[in-house]
Amino acid sequence: MSMQSLTTAVENPSQQRRKDILGVNVAPFDRAEAIAFLARRIRERRFTKIGFLNAHIANVASTDARFAALLSDFVVLADGVGVDVAAKILYGAPFPANLNGTDFIPAFLKSQQESLTIGLLGASRDNVERAAARLQAMMPQHRVTVIHDGFFDTAAEDEILARLGRLRPDVLLVAMGVPRQEYWIDGRLSADHCTTAFAVGALFDFLSGAVPRAPSWVRWLRLEWLFRLGLEPSRLWRRYIVGNPLFLFRVLMQRLRRAGPAA
Repeated sequence: MSMQSLTTAVENPSQQRRKDILGVNVAPFDRAEAIAFLARRIRERRFTKIGFLNAHIANVASTDARFAALLSDFVVLADGVGVDVAAKILYGAPFPANLNGTDFIPAFLKSQQESLTIGLLGASRDNVERAAARLQAMMPQHRVTVIHDGFFDTAAEDEILARLGRLRPDVLLVAMGVPRQEYWIDGRLSADHCTTAFAVGALFDFLSGAVPRAPSWVRWLRLEWLFRLGLEPSRLWRRYIVGNPLFLFRVLMQRLRRAGPAA
């Protein structure tokens, strides 16, 4: 697949290769295609907003029409087993790759040998600073800078935007939780502030070590969500115990709507 067709597949929603999951268009990239696409956007200094779709985010989009609409201006990558199950139900095949941000973003940054400026914005002060130090140690070819933590008022936001305007990082990682981070990227950022802006969720918490990753065999079985539920049941039970069946129900309803009266 050529780079031109990669760009067209993302930017033209009429392209047949895209997959609509509960009203959100997800780019059908494998890992190499996603890396090549984003690398080109950075080289060409083309402002790009990148998000991820998992079952939880799809549920949020299903109940928040404004959020679903703004995602149409993002390049949305497939994240997790839930959207793979949805793709199988709706289109007969899973996505080419699981591009969850926790694994994909470090892999993408490692793959870029030319020095990039990477800004980190969000999470707690301790976690964002430790995440920055971890990324810098993992990929010394880049310049990693903490912009601010995720707790700021209007006055601090003005300074954050001014600083971004001066720095204009190649990559800005925004970790404020769903949907605040996507709303903030969509409403506050432009090509004057950065080249690519990623909505990264809990990435800094994982990189800092504040939240442990599941063992590799659990991730291989695609049960990391169950591991996270075990770590934080009081916070995550609604997202997974209620949210996952609700997501599957919504996907089945989408399939029935597509099938029409014959169903």
